[in-house]
Amino acid sequence: MQPRARGAVRLSAKAGTGGSRIDGLRQQGSLKCLFPRRDGPTLDAVLVNTAGGLTGGDAFSIAARAGTGSALTLTTQAAERAYAARSGETARIVTRLDVASGARMTWLPQETILFEGCALKRRLTVTLAPDATALVVEPLVFGRRAMGEELRAASLDDRIEIRRAGKPLYLDAMRLCGDIAAQLDRPHVAAGARALVSLVHVGPDAEARLAPLRAMLPRSGGVSLIGDDVLALRLLAPDSHALRQVLIPALTLLTGNPLPRCWMT
Repeated sequence: MQPRARGAVRLSAKAGTGGSRIDGLRQQGSLKCLFPRRDGPTLDAVLVNTAGGLTGGDAFSIAARAGTGSALTLTTQAAERAYAARSGETARIVTRLDVASGARMTWLPQETILFEGCALKRRLTVTLAPDATALVVEPLVFGRRAMGEELRAASLDDRIEIRRAGKPLYLDAMRLCGDIAAQLDRPHVAAGARALVSLVHVGPDAEARLAPLRAMLPRSGGVSLIGDDVLALRLLAPDSHALRQVLIPALTLLTGNPLPRCWMT
């Protein structure tokens, strides 16, 4: 067996004088967490995979908690890359986010890029207190179109689950296996798109954000209220560049702040 990357981050934030700050931090293996300086009440954390990507057999876990009244934003240093895996081996990422009373969590990773031959299984679980707010974003890129890459033999098993006070708010599962490019080319699947983002915004301003977001989206995107304070958006794009052209203004609208600097490099 080839050596495989392992990594874990456990992070919690608490409200303090002048804004949110670190309450607890534990990191190990190939996953690290950096904290750039930023003005404002939010604690920003940047996840770094020092292994340089994911391949079959790698295993990473992230657990983050925004304590009562705090605000925590989690992003990644760069786009994650899922590389070719050996037969029978799968890269796994498990992320658990917990948002306490009066707290806000922003899960804002940059794109995950899938390469030919990859095998990736991800699980994202978000647990909200009754009055907590959250913004959850997951961008995916199915091969780099500018490099002529197509996924003809790859595997993705992805699930997002958001619950509030034990009740489900949003459940979404995606499984693609084999000739993913051919599946994405089907008119009623992705009509040839090679990038997508799933976004969920939970907050009292959800309804007010609906019309402005709809005005931003091209025909390949849609946004709806799926609850009084739950907004869900899905956007397809030809590639990651086209995806960002729409996604960055949408995120700026929802957060009310410039995106973390690593998103702009």
